[in-house]
Amino acid sequence: MTRYSLLDLVPVVEGGTVAQALANAADLAAHAEAVGFHRYWTAEHHAMAGIASAATAVVLAHVGQATKTIRIGAGGIMLPNHAPLTIAEQFGTLDALFPGRIDLGLGRAPGSDQRVARALRRTLDSDPNAFPRDVMELQSYFANDGQTGIVATPGAGAKPQMWILGSSLYGAQLAAALGLPYAFASHFAPDALDDALAIYRRDFRPSAMLDKPYAMAGFNVFAADTDAEAELLASSQQQAFVALRTGNPGKLPPPVPGYRESLGMQGSAILDHVLSCSAIGSPASVERQLAAFVERTKVDEVMIVSAIFDHAARKRSIGIAARAMNALGMVAA
Repeated sequence: MTRYSLLDLVPVVEGGTVAQALANAADLAAHAEAVGFHRYWTAEHHAMAGIASAATAVVLAHVGQATKTIRIGAGGIMLPNHAPLTIAEQFGTLDALFPGRIDLGLGRAPGSDQRVARALRRTLDSDPNAFPRDVMELQSYFANDGQTGIVATPGAGAKPQMWILGSSLYGAQLAAALGLPYAFASHFAPDALDDALAIYRRDFRPSAMLDKPYAMAGFNVFAADTDAEAELLASSQQQAFVALRTGNPGKLPPPVPGYRESLGMQGSAILDHVLSCSAIGSPASVERQLAAFVERTKVDEVMIVSAIFDHAARKRSIGIAARAMNALGMVAA
């Protein structure tokens, strides 16, 4: 059975505020819990006007207070930006506040440009190949195995579920080698999805945490009562992708009728490619497209992404997604 979960980048919409985005995040997480999603993730991005989840652990504490049972976590923390001890303390604190509910997905991208990365870390002299070592150091803090000579407080003995994230083959190889669950960012970087899943499954080594491969893949859903309405809702994310790819990221814009057609054939083809792991349409259309994605990838879990300008429409969209996945026999538990 395939689980289904939700990734929320806590979008700040045009005309909106960070405070509003954070209030919406808590409300969306509670709604996802009510309609049966297994987990709610947010992700670390920096210096982006349209994303309010930079202080990821703080956002998760806020969301945790608004929910009761759904797993909450980072998808992900960009570990090169942080000392592993800092993350052990943050997620050890979250584990103490919300025991049995915390996930910690780890990525090696900066989640920003080099200027912002320098401001975060104060130095860029660290080894770019240190990510595997940092992951193992973080594991050591949680295990409190004495390898570092430091007891993380909080952190020692905490049991967040650790994941490796990726949009290339590197993360698949590392997750397989460490025996950790693996999440692929196919919702915005679909090119290596099939190869990454194949490598992860082929090379997986059982660990104390996981005895067999467990793979998740990101998938955009823009759902509404009709295909036409869903296409309109999707235009906000389409505009955001174009703005990002042309070096002009900003807040999530309102939908624009006929946006894709206005780009011409080349622009529309770019969107078709970057959003190839997506379902846009009515409940029947979404169910059909989700079924095809699960059949193709055989993933253990689908991570739904649904960046929609209007908060009420966004909640309706993930409700439609939940009903579609239930109809396909997917489970949240």
